[in-house]
Amino acid sequence: MSENTNYFGIDISKDVFDVSGADGKHYQFKNDLSGFKKLLNLTNEFSHCVMESTGVYHLRLSYYLEEKGVAVSVENPLSIKRFIQMRLTKIKTDKKDSQMIYEYAVNSGVELRLWKGQSKTQIACSQIISLTNLYTKQTTALKNKLQTEEAMGSPCTLVIQSLKRSLKHLKKEIDKLEDTLLELVKLDNQDLLTRVESIPGIGRKSSMLLIVLTGGFERFNNASELCSFAGLTPMIRQSGSSIRSRSRISKMGNRRLRKTLFMCSLSAKKHNKACREIFDRIVAKGKSKKLALIAVCNKLLKQAFALAKSGLIYDENYKSVLMNLN
Repeated sequence: MSENTNYFGIDISKDVFDVSGADGKHYQFKNDLSGFKKLLNLTNEFSHCVMESTGVYHLRLSYYLEEKGVAVSVENPLSIKRFIQMRLTKIKTDKKDSQMIYEYAVNSGVELRLWKGQSKTQIACSQIISLTNLYTKQTTALKNKLQTEEAMGSPCTLVIQSLKRSLKHLKKEIDKLEDTLLELVKLDNQDLLTRVESIPGIGRKSSMLLIVLTGGFERFNNASELCSFAGLTPMIRQSGSSIRSRSRISKMGNRRLRKTLFMCSLSAKKHNKACREIFDRIVAKGKSKKLALIAVCNKLLKQAFALAKSGLIYDENYKSVLMNLN
């Protein structure tokens, strides 16, 4: 951190965003171009804006600031929340979230990574995944409706035919989208796709999703950051000094990434030697299978990260090499 750096903490939502800086003042602007311009008037060449990743609400402002040459960091909400919780255990505060984000930027000791906007290819991949997920949900709903209608004593032929046509159309669209996604991923990440796909339990479709959802693993310094991004880090609730509830995953991370990993874990616990050993060991201790699957998800993500950084193809005989990157 440079002594001249002028930090701004930004708490952003759908319609507005709050801003706090070194002067202790609080500002609130509309989350649109007019608000962006007002924020820009507060900045200078030494400014560094820090905000949380908030789904899509932070994107327009991030792209705008990047285009104007203002340094931007978009941090994991879980990292900021942990910092705030640590502060709240020491002091009572009524500070705005933007002020706490500002203090996180200044006092957390975390190396703030500059945010970089996605390429057109990356944006297209994200949009394809989003639409594919929507079509998949619609497919499930239509299949359930079809089963219900067919279970009736005298199903309406017109309704049945309409449902089947809709399902056929959705399948065609999903196949087309997935084929396009594969071609786009291959453009920039053919080698990475081959490496991730070599991990037992992770198929081609899941490999594509992992690469797109993690930005090719380039945004993370280590596997722990990646697991935190996925929302697979344990969270323990504590009351007083000794009473603790059962640990559970935070679920604050990327839901799509977490869902993809859980689907992979069902296969990996059988076919991936390291994952199978972890699963069996945890279950043998009397722990729940769900907890064991969470551990498998973590292991899969660490394996994928290790291969992405090392350039190796998966080989269980080289576990020591992979572990060095975990």
